[in-house]
Amino acid sequence: MTDLSTLPRPQARPADAVAGFCADVLAGLAGRPKAISPKYFYDEAGSRLFDRICRLPEYYPTRTELEILSAHAGDIGAFAGAGAALVEFGSGSSEKVRLLLDAMQAPAAYVPIDISGPHMRAAIARLARAYPAVAMQPVEADFTRLAALPPIGAPGRKVGFFPGSTIGNFTPEAAAGFLAGAGAMLGAGAAFVVGFDLAKDAEILDAAYNDNQGVTAAFNLNLLARINRELGADFDLAGFRHRAFYDPAAGRVEMHLESLAAQTVRIAGTPIAFARGETIHTENSYKYAPAAFAELARGAGWRERALWTDARGWFAVALLERG
Repeated sequence: MTDLSTLPRPQARPADAVAGFCADVLAGLAGRPKAISPKYFYDEAGSRLFDRICRLPEYYPTRTELEILSAHAGDIGAFAGAGAALVEFGSGSSEKVRLLLDAMQAPAAYVPIDISGPHMRAAIARLARAYPAVAMQPVEADFTRLAALPPIGAPGRKVGFFPGSTIGNFTPEAAAGFLAGAGAMLGAGAAFVVGFDLAKDAEILDAAYNDNQGVTAAFNLNLLARINRELGADFDLAGFRHRAFYDPAAGRVEMHLESLAAQTVRIAGTPIAFARGETIHTENSYKYAPAAFAELARGAGWRERALWTDARGWFAVALLERG
């Protein structure tokens, strides 16, 4: 099991960001069932833990998507054309984007959007050294609440990039809303490269979210540690456990934090009661059939120009174009 105390302590956050975090947490824990948005996983410690998850033997999405992108980056680069601006939603460590930057013809700008500012800035510093001709325009923001992109000095097409099957964290309805909103920001004629996970055997999915090293459990529990650090809460992490399972009827993996006893936690002075066995629903990861995803994208104003999968049919990358 990963020891959370060994992870770096995050830098102080602006007061308005902390207030918004607190309001969202209290609202989510007041609901039935209790839930907290997965976007709050990604403080500095959570982002580092997720990078470790991506390297786990059980966690196939990252290496499978990299395999697909490696094989088809040239196709994406050709479609993007010269002087394009690459806009990544939820950029994280910005590693996969290197495949696209290498394949594109004189990309003019890279615009990463991420809620974890310190993690993003460290990644951009590395990228700037590797791609000195590409203007780096990082945006520290929640991309689900971003209304518009900053001015981008690029003569060519805007190309959105949304890898890692993060689209699966949305309900299908919310995913359609995100795709439509991203289309409005990127504009007519834009392209969008979206990675999504495909439906498969429950055994493979359950293993991917319950790794033997306990890194995914630590990632999930770090959400409570973050609430303690930033909101002055008193969660006892030993009083909760990680739970993840595939629900075939809903077509999604669910992650939860389960209370191991009846207990009361205080967050910013507000008491939150937990029954034994009660959970906080922290994440969904929807799995799609290719035809279902194409229909979802079409309803949000995108047409599918290409779809690539790995040889096992575990993961897919779609190339979309805005009308």
